[in-house]
Amino acid sequence: MRLLLAAALLLALPAAAQTPPPRAGGPGQAVLPLPAGTRTLTLDQAERMLLERNLSVIAAQRGVDAVRAQRLVASSRPPAEVSVGNNFAEFNSTTGNRVQGARFISPSNNIALGLTVLIETGGKRTLRTRLAEENIGVAEAQVLDALRGQFFALRQAFIAALGARANLEVALANRTSLDRTEALLRRQLQDGALPEGDLLRFQASRLPFEADVTGAAQAYAAAVAQVAVALALDAAAFPARGQGALPPVALDVRGRFDAMPTPGATREELAEAVQHRADVVAASRAAAAGAANTSLAEAQRWRDVTLNGGWSRSRLSQDLPSASQPLNATNQFTFSLSVPLFTNQIVTGQIGTAAGQQAQLEAQARLALLQGRADFAAAWAAHEQSRALLRLYTGGALGRAEQAYRSAEQAYLAGGRSLLDVLDALRTLNATRIAANNARTAYLTALAQLEFATGVSGVAARL
Repeated sequence: MRLLLAAALLLALPAAAQTPPPRAGGPGQAVLPLPAGTRTLTLDQAERMLLERNLSVIAAQRGVDAVRAQRLVASSRPPAEVSVGNNFAEFNSTTGNRVQGARFISPSNNIALGLTVLIETGGKRTLRTRLAEENIGVAEAQVLDALRGQFFALRQAFIAALGARANLEVALANRTSLDRTEALLRRQLQDGALPEGDLLRFQASRLPFEADVTGAAQAYAAAVAQVAVALALDAAAFPARGQGALPPVALDVRGRFDAMPTPGATREELAEAVQHRADVVAASRAAAAGAANTSLAEAQRWRDVTLNGGWSRSRLSQDLPSASQPLNATNQFTFSLSVPLFTNQIVTGQIGTAAGQQAQLEAQARLALLQGRADFAAAWAAHEQSRALLRLYTGGALGRAEQAYRSAEQAYLAGGRSLLDVLDALRTLNATRIAANNARTAYLTALAQLEFATGVSGVAARL
């Protein structure tokens, strides 16, 4: 009877206790009892969708379009102005202030044309163009920074969902194995080889395993919802729940969860790469744009000149005294040049404002670099600690938990332990497996955080 019961307890081992081929059924890849039609999603697919759908990235890309359009404006010369007009009425006055010869004049009888041209000095158009180009560089770096942040948010959510899925797989495997054990115990009870009390104690002791399934399913649904948000998908758009299936989810994430990749670069190389991180580059380019703006403000010391030219033609009144050569119209040509005066205070104030803004941007650029290095230091520490913890679980903790379970089983067979002791050892093994999954989640997240902190592509694990 004890040998049969021992065989039943062996069935109660979690399915993940075996070591199947990674692609066939490793953590994060087992088939879950989800409703039919649930969309499966890998990390590669999710990242491609993010490039097309993420709203933060799209907004940043539109910002580049805007500043490129501003460059067209900045590189243009000040537009000339053409004016057209006429005198619509006139009257003559005598020495006695009497009005004589009042009349309205049609546009065909007189016309005035004017042209105004602003001549910029001090190379202002070149400086404006330079400032616009610096702003384009800032906007392009901001797009890369938006991508960096959104990729990290997606990977963080995806890894968390994959970890929740692995925990759900363990809980479901436990329930399946316990179902088989209970069926075997029932047969033993029917054959009279097992007291009914043992079956009742077994049924009572498996309730926490059922709670584990419920909790793991809820955690998986919540994690998947965050992945959907990162991809601008509707997390509530899921298929109808099938009979016996888990609660419906919008997506079913899949990936290699048992891998333990390395960053692929040394600590010194990653630390050096921080200065090329997108937000650090954006801050540096913003400081360069601030310097270009200061140069543009200083160019205002060179005063611009406005040229005005005009021509007017007016037909003469017919009541003028006749002359030997009758006059029909008067034509006039005008030219004027204007220069702004008393601009010193205005220009000095503009230069001071631009210089202050430049100093702010330079300080922010230095702060961005220091913050980047601080982020890297924290990310590297998290990577080291999570890797050590993961090695602890994969290198010995799981093996010891399995050995403890086998020892409890053998003691039970020898009559030195009760069935509840064996189940307690099984719970310890399950807890160790969940902790190992959490350690894998922490390590994979630390790699993604390391890529986010350094801006070096390829550090995060390809799941």
